[in-house]
Amino acid sequence: MAKAYATQTQEQAEKDRLFQLVGFTIGEEVFGVDILMVQEIIRSSPITAVPNSPDFVEGVINLRGNIIPVIELRKRLNLYREDSDMSDTWILILDIGGKITGFIVDSVTEVLKIQEDTIEPPPDIIVSGLESQYIKGVCDIGENLLILLDFDRILLVEEIKKLKKMNGDQ
Repeated sequence: MAKAYATQTQEQAEKDRLFQLVGFTIGEEVFGVDILMVQEIIRSSPITAVPNSPDFVEGVINLRGNIIPVIELRKRLNLYREDSDMSDTWILILDIGGKITGFIVDSVTEVLKIQEDTIEPPPDIIVSGLESQYIKGVCDIGENLLILLDFDRILLVEEIKKLKKMNGDQ
């Protein structure tokens, strides 16, 4: 009985160390975001452009009465698109510090369960630049490497202020 309890405790400890991510792609690259940040995932919907917004902000959408800023993640991460067809994209609706924001991605793959200890910190040369501090880590998921993004850090303070002004927040 004690052995069975020890096995259950060990299995529970392993489950506690599982990190659940929503996987998505931009081009050929595979990324992940903590599943707890994801409010919902929608197909691309009509986006209204906002004058004088940052280059990577596509505009805003009306999602069930809520006006949500939408960011083209490809532009924010400086990943360039070969074609300009955005008709087959998805929008990840994320809660970033209480602020609901949409991020346009090429596709959503699946919910991934990854052992926390398999996530490697990003190489120093990548995080040495101030702009790259939104990369939490990298892990091997078979044929590809998955880049784990920290959406709490993906926008700079000035950019967050601009988004709040777009929504009329102060």
